[in-house]
Amino acid sequence: MQPQIILLKEGTDSSQGKPQVVSNINACQIVADAVRTTLGPRGMDKLIVDGRGKATISNDGATILKLLEIVHPAAKSLVEIAKSQDAEVGDGTTSVVLLAAEFLKQCKPFIEEGVHPQVVVRAFRHGAELAVKFIQEISAKVKRGDEKEQRALLEKCAATTLNSKLIARQRDFFAKMVVDAVMLLDDLLPLKMIGTKKVPGGALEDSRLVAGVAFKKTFSYAGFEMQQKKYENPKIALLNIELELKAERDNAEIRVESVEEYQNIVDAEWDILYSKLEKLHKVGAKVVLSKLPIGDVATQYFADREMFCAGRVPEEDLKRTQRACGGAILTTLDGLKEGDLGTCALFEEEQIGGDRFNLFTGCPQAKTCTMILRGGAEQFIDETERSLHDAIMIVRRALKNDAVVAGGGAIEMELSKYLRDHSRTIAGKEQLLIGAMAKAFECIPRQLCDNAGFDATNILNKLRQVHHTEGGKWFGVDINNEDIADNMLAFVWEPAVVKINAVTAAAEASCLILSVDETIRAAKQQREMTNAERAYTSRGRPA
Repeated sequence: MQPQIILLKEGTDSSQGKPQVVSNINACQIVADAVRTTLGPRGMDKLIVDGRGKATISNDGATILKLLEIVHPAAKSLVEIAKSQDAEVGDGTTSVVLLAAEFLKQCKPFIEEGVHPQVVVRAFRHGAELAVKFIQEISAKVKRGDEKEQRALLEKCAATTLNSKLIARQRDFFAKMVVDAVMLLDDLLPLKMIGTKKVPGGALEDSRLVAGVAFKKTFSYAGFEMQQKKYENPKIALLNIELELKAERDNAEIRVESVEEYQNIVDAEWDILYSKLEKLHKVGAKVVLSKLPIGDVATQYFADREMFCAGRVPEEDLKRTQRACGGAILTTLDGLKEGDLGTCALFEEEQIGGDRFNLFTGCPQAKTCTMILRGGAEQFIDETERSLHDAIMIVRRALKNDAVVAGGGAIEMELSKYLRDHSRTIAGKEQLLIGAMAKAFECIPRQLCDNAGFDATNILNKLRQVHHTEGGKWFGVDINNEDIADNMLAFVWEPAVVKINAVTAAAEASCLILSVDETIRAAKQQREMTNAERAYTSRGRPA
């Protein structure tokens, strides 16, 4: 009898073969079930409470999967594709997870019957290539020249994204705001240049877009109320310097022989502070912002000279102001010159809700904007911010890629029909597998119907029928009338890049999970207790 050979450390868990592949597929189904009901305009929201008791209400697939903290190694790949979809295009995070899970579900019977996973992987890769090419062929291109038409397209894409969010009723209001925000940026469309500030209270429609930089009024000392709150074309000094008398450090020691020497030290401190303030006044700065505190002496000094100051400004806001207004963030005032200062057309302080905001508008350097969001509950404003982030990403993508497709399950039904027809021209196992992939695409319109409480079988039969007729390629689910409709005419538009990315990512994730046939889970390391820990647990008694 051959002796048993031990390769792995004791306690290591190892599982392999066909049952392992099937087990991974089942784990992915459970992940998809967690976000399935959030798809579409009638999707439900999830309330997730983390370990610290913080509640989050969301129907964004990527946000939900991040907060679930999934530990299953194969199921984690679905979380990763949702994150990549969110980072790349912003929307379609739930769709990509559902597609990947459905691809796996459709190929599960073949795996159980003994088809080799690599055959399935090859067929899925081929099917994904065909699908991406087909989307590029049939997508509707929008003329670049006409600015009015382009703006209408962007608003339609933003409204389609917001249609499935918590703020669906205000989608037209927010779609305009999002398009305005993106249009204010420069050609590179940097996301960082769109700031978001949340002010509880008021209605959603009280939200506004500031074409410049806005941030909350910072902590201020006496004398602040005497300062002027509105300037036209002011020079702006951005500092990383403390403008207050500092208390001596705990370990500092100065030995003095007489009161005069002590007075000299105090005078020197005041002279240092006043020389800094004087330099700022002489160079012509009217607005002084600093990342570090600006004390009461400096505040009063600026008030007397009709200058505005704000200390403890958050670093992110200071950097955005620098990018927008120009100038530099200074760490010393030696050799200060006018070129180091920024400027804007108008600076003013304004009351918004219960907070006062500093607004910089007409910034010459970079094109930037700030969205000030209003609303009732804190969770509601947080979800509004996440929804607007998705819409901003979609508008940025639509600006760079001017091809659109119809949403509402229309493109998925057309892909399903195309792949099913194509599979009949192929011989062998690949025919069945591409047919299975074609069936998987129907999960999106089916789920849209289920979430709205419609009869999915009836509507899918109608869609299959109309997609085989001439001119029926853009027909999808009509959520409002429990029927089917031409979603291209109904302006349910999505950038083609969203669907291309979703199909590619879902196919890649499916292939990755299918190609894993063994999982080796290392045993958790048990740390040796230190002498101090032993002494503590035995309370000093000898063990």
